[in-house]
This record gives sequence, C-alpha cells and structure tokens, in this order.
Amino acid sequence: MKRIFIFLLGGMAIFLLGGCQKGATKTGSVEVLIDGNGQFPEFLVGTWKNDEHGWEFVFEPDGSISSAVISLGRVRIKPGEVTTVPMIKDGKGVFKPGEWTVHYNPASRELTVKISLKDFRVQVEDNVLEGKVTDVFVGRISKDGNTWPADWTSFPDYTAHTPENPNFKMAADPNYGVENPLTFEKVTKSD
Repeated sequence: MKRIFIFLLGGMAIFLLGGCQKGATKTGSVEVLIDGNGQFPEFLVGTWKNDEHGWEFVFEPDGSISSAVISLGRVRIKPGEVTTVPMIKDGKGVFKPGEWTVHYNPASRELTVKISLKDFRVQVEDNVLEGKVTDVFVGRISKDGNTWPADWTSFPDYTAHTPENPNFKMAADPNYGVENPLTFEKVTKSD
C-alpha cells in the first residue's frame, strides 16, 4: 500500500518538476506515459480482464484506454463520455469519468493504470448511491505477456441514501485507500 502511495507521489513530483517528457501523450481524457522510447508495446494492445472483480481495460495501439468495465456495477464506460445505464425497478445509473492515466515502464514491465469517476449516481427505487472514486492498478506484466498481476487500490468516496439511512457516508482513508490483489488476463480472440 505504501509503495503505491509513494509511487504516485514520486511520479507526480517527477511530472510536475520535469514537465512533459518524451513518450507522454494525451488522447482525450487519457494521459499515456511510456518510459524509454515512448512506444506502447504491441503485446499489451487489446482487452485485459479480471473476472473476479469485473474489471476490464481495452488498450489501443497508442496506449490509451478506449473503454473500461468498472467493478462498480460492472458498467462499460468510455473516457470523456457520460454513461447512462438502466437499473432494475426503473432505476438508472449515471457515470461521469474523470482523468485516466496509463504508465508503462518497458525495462521493469510495470504497468500502472489510474481510472477515476469524478461523479456517479445509481438509483434503484428509493435507494441511491452517489459519489466519486479513483482506482489505481500497479503490477508487472508476466514474461509471456498474458497476465498482469496487479495491486488494486481504490479510493472511494460514496454516500448512500436509503429510507432508513438518508445520508450514510462510505469512504476509505484518502491516503491509503482499500487494497486488493487481482490478476488480469489478456483476452485472446478465438479463430
């Protein structure tokens, strides 16, 4: 946990002090940082999935993420686009993504992804869950390029509104978040 926090602070300090570096690009709401020659490796392009928690990332050839399935409702969202989905019992979910970041270090094979929802609201009958969340994934891609074991740290800031508890705050420590290990697998297309 502390490693991720220190990594994020260190990365932010380097970026702020060093300015834009070679290999840094921004596509819409996704910033892509590639160490070394600045090229996103072809073996990372495609869909990476974690079935247990429902996460999925679709990486494009430039390293940007064109869509993600988030664990919160297992909803597919796209960077820079508001997503509205129907819920059971005439409910509705609205998800507004924030800034996303992809950072890859070819020398260590370490991939870091940061996904943020700057605002969401899910309503089912009289029950509402709303708030924001940032999720950070850090880990080394396997030598065969088929798995990505990562440490997932979530920084949720949710408020639930129910008839029994009209304003129940659910939030993790903003400095440490909630950490879970998980493994992504590269989805291969069957012939």
